[in-house]
Amino acid sequence: MAKQLVNDVPTIKPIETGSVREQNAAQLDAIARYRRFTNYLAAAQIYLRDNVLLEEPLKPEHIKDRLLGHWGTSPGINLVYAHLNRLIMQHDLDMFLVTGPGHGAPANLANLYLEGSLHDFYPQLTFDKQGLHNFIRRFSWPGGFPSHLYPGVPGTIHEGGELGYALATAFGAAMDNPNLIVACIVGDGEAETGPTATAWHCYKFINPVESGAVLPILHLNGYKISNPTIYGTMADEELGSLFTGYGYQIRFVEGGENDDLDAQMYAAMNWAYGEIRAIQQAARQGTPQVKPQWPLIIMRTPTGMTAIKELDGEPIVGSYRSHQVPIEDPKSNPEHLALLEQWLRSYHIEELVTDEGRPKAEILEQCPVGDRRMGKNPHTYGGKIMKELDLPPISDFAVEVDRGMPSRRGGTNVSSMEQVALYLREVIRRNPHLFRIFSPDELQSNKLGAVLDVKPREYEWPVPPHNEKVAAQGGQVVEVLSEHNCEAWLQGYILTGRHGLFPTYEAFLNIIVSMMDQFAKFLKISGEFPWRLPVPSLNYLETSTLWRQEHNGFSHQNPGFINSVLNKKANVARVYLPPDANCLVSTMDHCLQSTGKVNLIIANKQRMPQWLSMDEAIAHCRAGASIWPWASTDEGVDPDVVLVGIGDNTTLEVLAAAQILRDELPELRVRVVNVTDLFVLQHKSEHPHGLQQDMFEALFTKDCPVIINFHGYPSAVQTLLFGRHNIDRLIINGYREEGTTTTPFDMNVRNGTSRYDLIIQAIRHAAARNPRVAACANSMISQYEYRLADHHNYIQTYGSDPKEIVEWKWH
Repeated sequence: MAKQLVNDVPTIKPIETGSVREQNAAQLDAIARYRRFTNYLAAAQIYLRDNVLLEEPLKPEHIKDRLLGHWGTSPGINLVYAHLNRLIMQHDLDMFLVTGPGHGAPANLANLYLEGSLHDFYPQLTFDKQGLHNFIRRFSWPGGFPSHLYPGVPGTIHEGGELGYALATAFGAAMDNPNLIVACIVGDGEAETGPTATAWHCYKFINPVESGAVLPILHLNGYKISNPTIYGTMADEELGSLFTGYGYQIRFVEGGENDDLDAQMYAAMNWAYGEIRAIQQAARQGTPQVKPQWPLIIMRTPTGMTAIKELDGEPIVGSYRSHQVPIEDPKSNPEHLALLEQWLRSYHIEELVTDEGRPKAEILEQCPVGDRRMGKNPHTYGGKIMKELDLPPISDFAVEVDRGMPSRRGGTNVSSMEQVALYLREVIRRNPHLFRIFSPDELQSNKLGAVLDVKPREYEWPVPPHNEKVAAQGGQVVEVLSEHNCEAWLQGYILTGRHGLFPTYEAFLNIIVSMMDQFAKFLKISGEFPWRLPVPSLNYLETSTLWRQEHNGFSHQNPGFINSVLNKKANVARVYLPPDANCLVSTMDHCLQSTGKVNLIIANKQRMPQWLSMDEAIAHCRAGASIWPWASTDEGVDPDVVLVGIGDNTTLEVLAAAQILRDELPELRVRVVNVTDLFVLQHKSEHPHGLQQDMFEALFTKDCPVIINFHGYPSAVQTLLFGRHNIDRLIINGYREEGTTTTPFDMNVRNGTSRYDLIIQAIRHAAARNPRVAACANSMISQYEYRLADHHNYIQTYGSDPKEIVEWKWH
């Protein structure tokens, strides 16, 4: 980078274009004609339903009734796309584009049409007059292409509808793809978002030996919907200071349509490619650069360039008025229709097509062919190139449980997270380039540190002393204190055919709810296209849960991510709450083999009793819910009440309640049921994992009171049970938004999920069915109400839970 200091502020010398123009004049002219074509196609998609080649004067009936789309960013996208095509052909590159301003879909579609990728999937979009008509009319037409990118657009792994995630997604795609370059356009509106601010640091986690590269292109067109952008108002010197501080080298491409943008971009692309290869070559030859400065192109062009300059005395080009539809009423306003026609004819489309409406050869020659087309890059179809993980046998990670002696169940205390970490460690060892863990700086806290025994955490910049297990060694574990980065990395990684896991604190998964929503929608829509084969599932491991966040307090007590997943389509959403370590390992093994899903796994990290052997755990997890006969009266036959545990902590309270009732009120017959797959509660007609009514009644009886002790908000279970017969008999306990800094058991007391609350509920509801229970109901209930009151006094005096709680064991 040619750099000088002015008042200690780095400035970037402008690109010299004279020699570039002289040496490549014919190619640059061809690229300019290609851009004329794509700019025309982008504008025509927004406006035209007929007369798409302007073979007659433009009339109101040629205009679409509903004008949708975003023009302002489209010319910039077309400029980038054309020069990426040139770079691909010149160097035979494995490259595709992530478009942050995905609302510029008319531009992406225009290029995909000309390169022929659209025709490969939509045969009616041919290179003739009818095909061009079909293409232009299809945009923002019912059943056609929406105004944003989506899975139905070839080469798309990121829609760009919700801004902020493009750059980190591109980096996720580049990881473990050493020959791939992912170009990423970041709009200056998107650059204002918090996720993008953290994503500029992604190169600090990219090992240039094992991974590919990302070429960020920051597009400064100056405006958002109706406001100037922050980055657009910054001077070049200020931008230079910012991005050199991030660790980038910079080239500016600046000017309007009368400037030689093609020569500038030609030179900038050559420079960027050279810098990428130099960094990679040095690393791959064993002499990696310290703090390598990766290239960044900053493209400053007027928003909406090549459109009309003004409308009704107001500026269009270079103004927020060009952001969406610059001329909003050409169908009803003759003067505006004339301006639209003037605009469209300025591209001279008739010079760019044959008499049959086919793009001329000189236009098509600007596009790569085969899989080198960005719309056909194999990495953008992750389901087609996906390889299955080499998974270890889960029996190797079994916790021993003496199922032959019911009284010995629960006698072993194990951290489920520590146990699954041993399994994940072996997954990492067996799959060095297919599996990664992305975590927001919580692996050790969440007791998953064993995964670092294979390789240290990946971090490329120099590490201060006294840091362990973090190094520039191409690790498969990446930690950064940004949930947004972790989520986007994982999405980019799995959409390009690899597998991963996102473990994190329960309360803070809610930070990326909207990202999960967008991804689930991407999966749902992908299923509508046979050429979008299922990709590996998006796996969340939610731990440090609310029930054991008594030390951190109320702010860390939030299970709301469950509710968000429940709202997704049934063919996508899965929620698992394994009750012990063997069930967690079995569940993890299942989720890592699954495809096309959003899997949420919830488990505590503290040491807890273990209930099921590995064989039992496998059977239980496959069923999704089952009766635990060893914990029930007469193996659960003919109960007075059904106690249901959903979640490891809440199941512990169910078992404690069942045992106390067995010891102190044996007349009350209890059936204990555990649910590990939350969606079994829903009817089969609503979810593929749901139970038919007869199987639901086999578990929960037809008319017996059912007391459900649930890990999260009761509303989640209420939603799933809606429509079941005789639903009034179901009592749902869960987190009631009651919490503070307190003791572990007090969290249960505060929210009505404690063993004593369950005992009181069981006696109340069984009394109506069992006269022997009714005879002693009042005295027994009073006894446990006093225990609840005494518990509050005890913890206030001693600061901890009483021994009867802390030292409780199943017998």
